[in-house]
Amino acid sequence: MWTVADDDPPIESVFRQPFAQQVAFFRQKLGNLVPTRRWDDIWQEAHDSAFMVAGAAKADLLADLAGSVDQAISQGQTLDGFRKSFRGIIEKHGWVGFTGDDRTAQRPKGGKGLAWRTRVIYETNLITSYSAGRLAQLREAGYTWWIYRHSDFVSRPRPAHVALDGITKAADDPFWRTYYPPNGWGCRCRVVGARGQASIERLGGDQDKPLPDWVGQTNPKTGAPVGIDRGFAYQPGAKVADTVRALAGKLNKLPPGPSIAIIQDWLHSQAFARWWQNPSGDFPLARLPDHDAMALGAQPDVRVANMSAETARKQKNNHPEITAEEYAKAQDVISNATAKARDKASMIYIKEVKEEGVGGHVLVVKATATGQDLLATSFRRLSRKEAKRDAEISRLLRKEE
Repeated sequence: MWTVADDDPPIESVFRQPFAQQVAFFRQKLGNLVPTRRWDDIWQEAHDSAFMVAGAAKADLLADLAGSVDQAISQGQTLDGFRKSFRGIIEKHGWVGFTGDDRTAQRPKGGKGLAWRTRVIYETNLITSYSAGRLAQLREAGYTWWIYRHSDFVSRPRPAHVALDGITKAADDPFWRTYYPPNGWGCRCRVVGARGQASIERLGGDQDKPLPDWVGQTNPKTGAPVGIDRGFAYQPGAKVADTVRALAGKLNKLPPGPSIAIIQDWLHSQAFARWWQNPSGDFPLARLPDHDAMALGAQPDVRVANMSAETARKQKNNHPEITAEEYAKAQDVISNATAKARDKASMIYIKEVKEEGVGGHVLVVKATATGQDLLATSFRRLSRKEAKRDAEISRLLRKEE
């Protein structure tokens, strides 16, 4: 079987910096952390909506691994940086299943060592998220033609992938349902979009180039289409649905970093803008630190504060000056509060900015009687004049000073 080549150029030099659609694709998977024993326990399109690492069967271990991969993708982390994080996680959890029976740092016979395993996890998630994000871009841009391009950044090119280089098909051609890259472990092929003959030629495409005779045939040894590794005969990202609805109830289970990042993505997107126009149900607003949530009596698995539709309507009436975009600042008020106070079942967060005009914000979060939910009940701007009128805020600010 073809394996990842140690002498290939760094994957980050090929796919460069992360982009919004790529990060969004990976993060929607984080609400479905699937414990597994083998890499093929979940199959092809199922990887679009689930995160797994073969052999990681414990929820807390899988959550930490998911957070580490998210950091690698969203922050453009290098393979060396990911390996350092990975080592810390397996040491923390005492995980011995990450390489099967062999835990040596070098690649032993069969390719099961730590360096090999971390590279596979890192590159597979980076490449598939890139390809799915690129698919979203191609569709959003409405390109008429898609062009298959083989990467020059591989030391051992697959002949089948080289043979597909330059193939140009309509965006809705069935060919892309199966042969949209990546088409195997370590595959660095990509697809680019074009609108006419001139751009097709400029991007290396050829409308007259025929498909190889083996396209559509099955490899009898693997059961996969010829030219594609087993488990890669699908279009990453093609079946991803509304990520907000899919993940909203699962944000508490994620590590703080990915959880907050997802909420921020949503608050800055049209998803929140649409909800704000006609609120229905709850929308995640911010995540509380463990000690604050515990102080309010929240259950151990409850850390995300939601805004209810009722609160949203009250906010519109009582604080019409606050725009929908401004609610994304709620997390900053919690994370960088200049003062905070607990009032029975509520926590008051204050972020003061000493400048003219808007002087910061005040956020109030409370826990329900059962501790099953955290609710953001008030969010408003703060000025020095308002602070002086509010006895509790004034006391807290004086204490900070």
